[in-house]
Amino acid sequence: MTLLGFIILALVAAVAGMIGQAIAGYSLGGCVMSSIVGFIGALLGMWLARLFGLPELFPVMIDGETFPVVWSIIGSTIFAAIVGFLTRRRVVLR
Repeated sequence: MTLLGFIILALVAAVAGMIGQAIAGYSLGGCVMSSIVGFIGALLGMWLARLFGLPELFPVMIDGETFPVVWSIIGSTIFAAIVGFLTRRRVVLR
């Protein structure tokens, strides 16, 4: 994979991570964190898709590598929602 291919792959992952975080309603950070959330979401989403025998939806070929955009968004949403649920402060009413 070339450097340009990696940069484009990171940008696609960042957009998928941003969309997933927007759907979940919880942001973990800036563009770099969105890219990381996008990659983690791709792993989580593809794992779930394989677990349930679902097809790969809207794959994008970047420099010979396949990136599952839809599963990345779904996985990013699940990951951001779980992290948001675990890290949000609980409000104690008095």
